[in-house]
Amino acid sequence: MKKNIHPEYMDSVIRCACGNELKTRCNKEKISVEICSACHPFFTGKQKLIDTAGRIERFKRKYSDFDAHAQISKKLQK
Repeated sequence: MKKNIHPEYMDSVIRCACGNELKTRCNKEKISVEICSACHPFFTGKQKLIDTAGRIERFKRKYSDFDAHAQISKKLQK
């Protein structure tokens, strides 16, 4: 390896907005993050699936007659 081209590798602390701190090694001394595994809903089990603005219903409405059209076109092609 070439000398004097690699960044300095040091102990660092990653601080989350929730107050959680993780100690690791990195080329930066301090790293700030907004969300971590201690406060993220997916990892804490508090995740909620929310259908905002009826997206599922809108999708079903948009493509509900798609299958019917496909069957009619197959019959016409025969």
